[in-house]
Amino acid sequence: MKLVIVDLGFGNIGSVSLAFERFGLKPVVSADAEEIGGADRVILPGVGNAGFAMERIESLGLRGTLLGLRQPALGICLGMQLLFEASDENDTDCLGVIPGRVRALDPAPGRPVPHMGWSKVKVASDDIGIADGDYLYFAHSFACDDGPATVARTSYGRDVPVVVQQGNWRGAQFHPERSGPAGALFLEAFLA
Repeated sequence: MKLVIVDLGFGNIGSVSLAFERFGLKPVVSADAEEIGGADRVILPGVGNAGFAMERIESLGLRGTLLGLRQPALGICLGMQLLFEASDENDTDCLGVIPGRVRALDPAPGRPVPHMGWSKVKVASDDIGIADGDYLYFAHSFACDDGPATVARTSYGRDVPVVVQQGNWRGAQFHPERSGPAGALFLEAFLA
């Protein structure tokens, strides 16, 4: 299986690559449109700023490539947020694969922003590798709108989509590469 991690020049590429190497895969890290388009599976990694990430996608000429993918593709953290129409972070137009907007989390006593740490999830789909009640690791200050694409969520001052699915795309707001056995099962389900 050819797994390509989209190289935007920043983010959690190393830890995501290592997570897939544990399955015996050797991910290709690339910003080449042809290589990305020819992959069996594609990962759009995260950690960073939505405005800068979309500038990188545009400057590398990858918007059309990402929107044209038909094979299974996974956006992780910021990579999931980029799948939505827009983000409040830098008032950014995103890829528009999923309807909705990415909005800042609201801090409150006992609920700091960024949301960093383990949170329990509620799962509405049994084919994503994680189960109702699993604890997953989060590190984010923005969250996507909850909607029809949401298949798992947590609560952090509001319902926060944890996993979304739209067509061939799956998104994970949590960090599967840092979420222990539950994260590994999620990645394994994506590869299956």
